[in-house]
Parts: sequence; C-alpha cells; structure tokens
Amino acid sequence: MRLLGIVLSALLGLAGVAPAAPAEIDYPPVRPGVAFAFPRDHGAHPEFRTEWWYVTGWLKGPDGRDLGFQVTFFRTRPSIDPANPSRFAPRQVLFAHAAISDPATGRLIHGERAARAGFGLAEAASGDADVVLDDWSFRRETDGRFTTRVETGEFSFNLAFAPTQAPFLQGEAGFSRKGPAEGDASHYYSLPHLAVTGTLARNGGERQAVTGTAWLDREWSSNYLNPDAVGWDWTGLNLDDGGALMAFRIRRADGGTLWAGGSLRRPDGEITRFSPDDVTLEPVRTWRSPRTDADYPVEQLLTIRLPEGERRFPLTPLFDDQELDGRKGGLPVYWEGAVTTTGGRGYLELTGYAARLRM
Repeated sequence: MRLLGIVLSALLGLAGVAPAAPAEIDYPPVRPGVAFAFPRDHGAHPEFRTEWWYVTGWLKGPDGRDLGFQVTFFRTRPSIDPANPSRFAPRQVLFAHAAISDPATGRLIHGERAARAGFGLAEAASGDADVVLDDWSFRRETDGRFTTRVETGEFSFNLAFAPTQAPFLQGEAGFSRKGPAEGDASHYYSLPHLAVTGTLARNGGERQAVTGTAWLDREWSSNYLNPDAVGWDWTGLNLDDGGALMAFRIRRADGGTLWAGGSLRRPDGEITRFSPDDVTLEPVRTWRSPRTDADYPVEQLLTIRLPEGERRFPLTPLFDDQELDGRKGGLPVYWEGAVTTTGGRGYLELTGYAARLRM
C-alpha cells in the first residue's frame, strides 16, 4: 500500500523511530449481506485496512459568492504485528485533508494533518463518528448533526451538517464492488443533501457565517483497488429535485475502465443501481497541473443508463486548478473539485493521474 507507506515513513521519521518489518495481517474481507446499523457504522471499523469520513460541498457567505469545500479524515491499519509491545508501534494511522475552492483565488487552498493514533493526539472512536487529529475533528453530536473543526494557516472553519435524508446505501445494501475479483469491494454509504451551517475565516480574519449543502461518503475496506487499477474518477451530485447521484469508474494504466458503478436515488426514495455497463465518464476537456504535470479530465460527460433510457450529466468545474498537492506532508496528490451539472451540483474526484494509487 504505497499511500500508507509514505505516511508511515513520514510519521516514524519525525518521531525518530525505525519502521518495523511488515507483518502478515489477517484483514477481514468485505462481504455482501452485512447489515448496517446506525449510529454504530458512523464510527470506526479498526480491524479493516482502510476507512474514510469524506465530506464535500458548496458554501455561500454573506457576499453571496459560491465556494467549494472538502474535509476528509482517513484511518489506516498498517501491517504491524499485533504482538509488537512498543507503545510507539503505529497500529492505527490517521491523516486528514481540508480545502477551500474559491474562484477568486483561482487555486485550491488546503491543509493537512497526520499522526499515529494515541498519545492524546489522534483517535478514531468506534460506535459513533468521533475522529480527532490534533486540533482537527469530525464527530456526530447528540442532536444527530455532524460537526467538523479545521484550522490551517490560510483558513479555518467550524461547520455543522444536518441530515435531511436517510443514509443512501451504495451497491447492494452497502456492499460496493470495486473490481472484477472477489474481494475488490468496500462497505459504502452516503448522506447526501446535508444542510450546512457554520463559520469560515480566511488568513486569520473575522469568522463569517456560511450556509450550504454537502455530501458525506463513508467507506471501509481491506482490498479497495484491484492490482490492475491505477486510480478512479468519482462524482457525487446533489440534484435540485432532491435526488442524489453517485457514479465512479476504476481506471487501468491504459486509461480504460476496469470497473464502474454507482446509484441514483430519486426524490421519492426509489434507488436504481448501476452495473459496470450502465455508467460512462467521458473526458471533455483536460487541465495540466503546473506543479505536477498531471493531466486531469476536469470536465466530463457522465452518462447513466436507466430503465426509461439514458440520462446525461455534463460535469463542469467551478474552476480548473483544484488539485490537492499533499506531497509536502508526505500525502498523495489528487484533483478534488466543485462541479456543476444540469439540475444539480456536487464534487468530482480524480485520483491516480499524478502517480499510480495503491490502497
């Protein structure tokens, strides 16, 4: 797992601890037929290799301008021998990204955190959402709202996300296939159309009230990507009629589609789930990063096949330079951008374009 290896090397180097040799860990597989239970499944599943709490959305401040934002907390379980007696052994590692997409700035403003779990600095609790990483946090409050707090040198926000719809179980009742092999899968649910309230400050300035709409993705897995996969294109769209659409494709090294899928939940709650042949994401226009030379298909045409026929959703970025370059912190590079579409808006994520992603 290249991504985890980078993070572990950075953390252990900062702590002056030599990394231990990888151990054979019996990670649990993702299997169909596992019933979800809430609030339990809002919390961590530490036995699995990889997990995330991923919020993307749109904000509007007092000046009426639209901004995009994302905040993501990742948890990983390294290949560390459980019998290792060292209290410094990184049995769980947490890292996080946060970003603001402001067209007036013309680039993604972002920050990150990373730490091994423990020592009062980082923890992802089981039983309900409660993730803490230094001075950043994401948790579910007693009133059912999710809240997050982020502080960086260029921005800070305190946001609350109030659910307006029931959890949207992706795939087959939360079992989401990610490839052709048995085990290429995740447990996956979403909470679209979250009502956002809170405050945002820029460059240490005054906190301003913001409102908006967001999308929460929750996934955990032990074998997310097939060995032939290099990355993915993913989109989550809050539709104006109250519907919600998620679609993705897993890419091979030649740019072809290894796997695809997604779901549409209509305003009345009816769900249509997509097989790989039901989803296409076609590049319309690319943008080359001046930092990494990666070519990202930032404008795409999403086509989904429904029982009543095809529907097309053009995905247009709020602006092009929404690349998150986490290399200074030993974290990955990917494009995560606010997009609009016909009858809705949301986010588009593009991974594996700067370098192959391994999970």
